[in-house]
Amino acid sequence: MATKVFMEALSPTMEEGRLVKWLKNEGDAVKSGEPIAEVETDKAIMELVARGDGILRKRLVGEGDSRPVGQLVGVIAAADENIDALVASAGAAPAPAGDAKPAEQPAAKTIIIASITMGSHLVTIISSLRK
Repeated sequence: MATKVFMEALSPTMEEGRLVKWLKNEGDAVKSGEPIAEVETDKAIMELVARGDGILRKRLVGEGDSRPVGQLVGVIAAADENIDALVASAGAAPAPAGDAKPAEQPAAKTIIIASITMGSHLVTIISSLRK
C-alpha cells in the first residue's frame, strides 16, 4: 500500500514549509524514519522523514517550492504499485469560480495536528476525519 508523504508541521507554529532539498531521488529505496527531504519551517531547517518503507516513486514538489502543512508532497510505494490516482489527485486544479458544479468531497481528510521532536525521535500526531 502506498504511503503519502505530506508537508508536516515540523514546529508548533508552522503553517507552510519550503522544501529546501530532496535527500532521496525518485526510484530510491527508503525506510520508515529515514530522512527524505529538508524543509525550512518558520524557525529552522528540519528533516522530513519517510512514514513507510518502499521506493520514493514520485516527488510532487520542487526544491525551493513552498506548500501548506498537510499538502501531499510525495509518494512512497512498491515498484509495481499503481500510483496514478494519487498523483492525479495531488495535481488536480480547483474548479473555476464560475463553475456551477460543486467539487466532490473526499471520503476522508487527513490533518497533521502536531510534530514534536523528542530526543532523536520525531513524533507526529495525525487525525483522519471521515464523512
